[in-house]
Amino acid sequence: MTHRVYNFGAGPTMLPTTVMEKVQAEWLDYQGMGVSVIEISHRSPEFKAVLNEAIQLFRKLTNLPENYQVLFMHGGANLQWSALPLNLVQRSSTRKVQYYETGIFAKRAHKEATRYANVDIVASSADTNFDRIPPFDPERVDADAAYFHITGNNTIYGTRWHQYPDTGEVPLVVDTTSDILSWVVDFSKIGVMYASLQKNLGPSGVAIVIVRDDLLGQALPETPSLLNYEICAKDNSLTNTNNTFAIYVAKLMLEWIEAQGGVTAFEALNKRKSAVLYDVIDQSDFYQAVAHPDHRSDMNVPFNLPNNNALLEPFLKESEAAGLYALKGHRSVGGLRASIYNAMPMEGVEALAVFMQEFEKKYR
Repeated sequence: MTHRVYNFGAGPTMLPTTVMEKVQAEWLDYQGMGVSVIEISHRSPEFKAVLNEAIQLFRKLTNLPENYQVLFMHGGANLQWSALPLNLVQRSSTRKVQYYETGIFAKRAHKEATRYANVDIVASSADTNFDRIPPFDPERVDADAAYFHITGNNTIYGTRWHQYPDTGEVPLVVDTTSDILSWVVDFSKIGVMYASLQKNLGPSGVAIVIVRDDLLGQALPETPSLLNYEICAKDNSLTNTNNTFAIYVAKLMLEWIEAQGGVTAFEALNKRKSAVLYDVIDQSDFYQAVAHPDHRSDMNVPFNLPNNNALLEPFLKESEAAGLYALKGHRSVGGLRASIYNAMPMEGVEALAVFMQEFEKKYR
């Protein structure tokens, strides 16, 4: 390795160097077998051990109650947008599901659900360009709804739920793709939690799905086997050949999180990291934050320059030359975005903060 930058990309994103080195060290010869982990059968004792260790580590790190299943499923979070109604819509006599619209991915999730269910948009922040989480009104929860869906952290707009809503007997479903294992979660409020791996847990293409036992066995008859939570749980995520490499890296990531002090330690660290950047933004009239101060994410920090058209390209060019990679904002928002997931060290955040201050002095 001759050159390693701080990668602020929104995903797929950076992994800890020690995890990458572990992958490299075991790449050609996994545990003395003489083959790579990606060359062994998904039904071999060695890979089953990888899978089971990953599941047990997740349970340990989250204090997950025993009445929840941990599944690894194909297709990332996008495919879960279909799997959710297919598995749960029959719980409602009117095939009703409820969604909070807090960003593009939340919109895509409820659009996909309309294929199978009657979607009720409970609240939306579209009128303020998704810069906040709309107030939660418990009176809007329909007791007949099959589930109530929220997007926990909105990657593009840099907003998040700081506390999950209490939806009573209606199962709460949370897309935690961009903040899973970044803060301590009370699973007693949750029916289903799902996340793509590529933000905090490894490579893209696979989703981790946490589902409460009482929500299994209710899938529509036409649900494909690979999207059926009950079948996936019964087969321990091995109904067919899963993405063994992604699960292997997820196990290494879980080991790394545990070694760093667990989720509690990362929650405290992530607050400190985001505060460094928000302080630079808030103490300046040069940078403008995208998210409302009361709803800011600790994972994604989008911000704008005073004259984006003139200064955006110089910022991106000079920051990349300084070893600060992938800071361009999402096309729907523009500007800049620093994604600072668990793997981003404080040193990277501090380097960006110094660069931002120097850039302001140069161009204001």
